[in-house]
Amino acid sequence: MGRKLYVGNLPYSAAEQDLQELFEKVGPVESVTVMRDMATGRARGFGFVEMANADAQKAMQSLNGRDFGGRPLKVNEAQDKPRGGGFNRR
Repeated sequence: MGRKLYVGNLPYSAAEQDLQELFEKVGPVESVTVMRDMATGRARGFGFVEMANADAQKAMQSLNGRDFGGRPLKVNEAQDKPRGGGFNRR
């Protein structure tokens, strides 16, 4: 299993295939997900790319800040989102 990267500041027109092609220039890509609004299906401006550890490190170094669709990408290691109940039961 590879390393999961957060890719932020994506143009809203970006699709999984666009990210796949960009990151494959650095190394093999295991998976790509562009996050979408559940109600509209519109891209939310961020996604995730999974790559082997060494390739993920190279991708962070070479693609962070790079122009993509007129916007500078933000690429860093994805952080696990804490799971919670959404409210405090007291």
